Amino acid sequence: MGLFLENFSFLVYNCFMDIQMRECRNYEESLKARLEDSAYAKEYLAVALEEYEEDGNIEAFLLAVKDVANAQGGLSKLAARVQLSHQSLYKVLSENGTLQFNTIGAILHGLGFKFSIELLENRPQ
Repeated sequence: MGLFLENFSFLVYNCFMDIQMRECRNYEESLKARLEDSAYAKEYLAVALEEYEEDGNIEAFLLAVKDVANAQGGLSKLAARVQLSHQSLYKVLSENGTLQFNTIGAILHGLGFKFSIELLENRPQ
């Protein structure tokens, strides 16, 4: 099950449980709470990167990075860590932003993560 589908299932379950208590948390609050955990955030970003490798949708990966940043202190805090202005960071993480390898590397480091290289199972010979 994909991480995004898992998040949706988690939301439905939480809403079902919360409805019994007359309260339903929204998706963003639920996701933010889960992404505060670094281990969960790591898996969330890994799945988003894998999906980017499959479909080339960089916007979805950047949204995942933004979700983690917001959950772990916000974009302003991240911008200070990576020595970018808040506006520059927001622009880089937007749909129309231009992403450079060193910038995303700095952003991931600012969030406490790094790139890694793995062998493809069906690698070219």
